[in-house]
Amino acid sequence: MLDLSVVIPVYNEEENLPRLWPELRGVLDTMGLSFEVVFVDDGSGDRSAEIIRGLRETDRRIRLVRLKANAGESAATDAGFKGARGRRVVTMDADLQNDPHDIPMLVDHLERWDAVTGWRVTRDDPLVRRLSSWIANGIRNAVSDETVQDSGCTFRAFRRECLRSLVLYRGFHRFIPTLLRMRGYRVLEVPVTHRPRRFGRSKYGIGNRAFAAFRDLLVVRWMKNRTLRYDIAEDLGGDLAQE
Repeated sequence: MLDLSVVIPVYNEEENLPRLWPELRGVLDTMGLSFEVVFVDDGSGDRSAEIIRGLRETDRRIRLVRLKANAGESAATDAGFKGARGRRVVTMDADLQNDPHDIPMLVDHLERWDAVTGWRVTRDDPLVRRLSSWIANGIRNAVSDETVQDSGCTFRAFRRECLRSLVLYRGFHRFIPTLLRMRGYRVLEVPVTHRPRRFGRSKYGIGNRAFAAFRDLLVVRWMKNRTLRYDIAEDLGGDLAQE
């Protein structure tokens, strides 16, 4: 089994991929770990898949998982999780806004934590985007009874066992830390670097995610309220099945 898998959902990132890979490879090569980088192409309409194939010709540690049609970030993340072969799994964006140099720090925290999620303390985004994110995080925490500072940050690291039975639905990639905590895993939130977008446009905006995100939030709250919680006080004779 590999030491590390880096899962990267990709949707129309042809300008960013040739710049992301050299920087990412340079960081991973210094970590002294066996690794793979799993690019999950989410039905891109540009040359993203072709570029990934070309990068793989120069380094076989690159993998391409290509979805037949655009299915959304949660689906792409789930496909990456299912295909990952590492004992540790990192997820990050393909748009250059996550800094690969934060990966060693995230992975190091997995020595004591089950999962680590990034917190973009200093956002290099327009004011409207920063304000909408601040409001959204406040609403999510109030409704879900959580204290996640930055639920929109998908720069995360996990122990492999956290992901084995994780079930995602459309839009639920935002709530992975909450879903893991519901199952008893220890999740840490740590500051990470946030960089400005250089190429392309954001796939998310207030208009195309506000209603859906709030609807998903209500579902997560429902799930959290009804999660089974109990401790076995006694199991007299429970060993008979092994005889």
